[in-house]
Amino acid sequence: MNESLTHIFLDSFLINNFVLCTFLGMCSFLGLSGKFSTAWRMGVSVMFVITVSSVLSWFTNLLLVKYHAEYLRIIIFIVIIAATVQLTEMFIKKNSPALFRELGVYLPLITTNCAVLAVPLFQTSRGYTLVQSTVFSIAASGGYCAALVLLSLVRERIELSDVVTLARGTALTLILAAILSMAFMGFAGMGNAS
Repeated sequence: MNESLTHIFLDSFLINNFVLCTFLGMCSFLGLSGKFSTAWRMGVSVMFVITVSSVLSWFTNLLLVKYHAEYLRIIIFIVIIAATVQLTEMFIKKNSPALFRELGVYLPLITTNCAVLAVPLFQTSRGYTLVQSTVFSIAASGGYCAALVLLSLVRERIELSDVVTLARGTALTLILAAILSMAFMGFAGMGNAS
């Protein structure tokens, strides 16, 4: 595929943001966006996992195509993601036990985050080169991190506001996520101006 790196970056970061436009990875997006420090660290963890697993999946896909074993693609991608998440989890547990406890169950659940699996599947189906795949994974995961951080900043600000009791909690979080999603949908016009 002959797409420019700038187009790939803008498309996956803003125009087709995995969380706010295609609604992938919503569980951790809603679950960990209550506090900025947690959201930022989770976003960086997901960025690392997506980028590493995406590059490894690209090389693995070359082998699968060479040996006509494309039917194993999803299973092997999941194994790569699980191994990357496990290494990330062990690193965080050793170097920052407080962060490990703060992320809780969401850290190992990165393995089942559909956004993490979507990146290698999308890059494979689009026929990206290694450089395009790397840019795509960095931008897609960066878009995920940006959405998570934006919602956390808004939610922290709302905590200091006087909000009607009926709208507090999950209801308000979903409303804020919908407003962010509509704001990001405004970038869709950028994708047609080529």
